[in-house]
Amino acid sequence: MCANVQFTQAIEDEVHAQHYRALSVAAVTCLFLALLSVFALLSIYLLVLPVLGILVGLYALVQIKQRSAELTGRGFAIAGISISSVLFVLSLSYAAYVYATEVPEGYRRIGYSQLQPEEGKIDQRVPPLTEELNGEQVFIKGYIFPGPQQQGIKTFLLVRDRGDCCFGGNPKLTDRIQVTLADPERLQFSTHLHKVAGKFRLEENPGEAIDANGSVYYYLDDGHLR
Repeated sequence: MCANVQFTQAIEDEVHAQHYRALSVAAVTCLFLALLSVFALLSIYLLVLPVLGILVGLYALVQIKQRSAELTGRGFAIAGISISSVLFVLSLSYAAYVYATEVPEGYRRIGYSQLQPEEGKIDQRVPPLTEELNGEQVFIKGYIFPGPQQQGIKTFLLVRDRGDCCFGGNPKLTDRIQVTLADPERLQFSTHLHKVAGKFRLEENPGEAIDANGSVYYYLDDGHLR
């Protein structure tokens, strides 16, 4: 009698084992990444989140198909892929819209790479382009170099990257622009990327920079924050 009970129990355990399927970790991860993908709307650099969500979701679907007797979670994977795809398209479209509309009419977009001396010309302090830009209305993005003033800032150094502005670096001359905001505009120091439009001015005999050690070649007068 006892043997029969044990045999019956063994059969029941085997049946339960056949019907039990674990939830795919990849499918859950896909859905989690999809939910995080909403942050891609804040920065184009976070587009990696929906891309990862889609790739992990596709992997989860393949894994579940190959191990259908062991894994479940196909619905999670499909939902994650769908949400990630929608947010990827929305984020990319929004980033393209911002890029197309952020430069004020009549201004020229420039970047710090254009302000560097030409490669191989050791005696060249500034590239010929900066002479062309002298007096032009330009638009550029950069970071505020931290100075003693934290609020109500009118004049500041706009530098190329956060390594220079936030961690004690001393940016080279061609990686700094001294900005003077138009009245009554003022700003508060932050480590975020800033968009500034103004009138570009080149001083071939550099003056003393307001912050950081050394001088400055490039100025942006009558500046406006975007």
